[in-house]
Amino acid sequence: MADTRLPSAFVEFEPYAEKWCLATEPERWKARLNTPMPEIHAFYDAFSPRFEEAIDYCDKFPLDDVPDDALNLLHLVYSMIMVSMAVEVFGTQKPSDSADAVIDRIGEPVP
Repeated sequence: MADTRLPSAFVEFEPYAEKWCLATEPERWKARLNTPMPEIHAFYDAFSPRFEEAIDYCDKFPLDDVPDDALNLLHLVYSMIMVSMAVEVFGTQKPSDSADAVIDRIGEPVP
């Protein structure tokens, strides 16, 4: 596959890569808010069984020298964390009574 973003061991998640390999928390929040729950559930259900394995894979690299494919996998992990609240806690993309909640960071951990 010429346009792969993820390590070969995680190639089955390529269909989710374009939408969910997002570098910043505000991008992930926006994607969660704008994605229908059936799509969120599909990503969650597909990635959940290998979530810890993905973390272990990413942990093999120093944070200041993560290869691009592993960085994309790490971004997928971060997106999974973002959508897990929608699936496990709220049952919807946006928590009720949250007004116009946004995430504005002036700095954040990297990668």
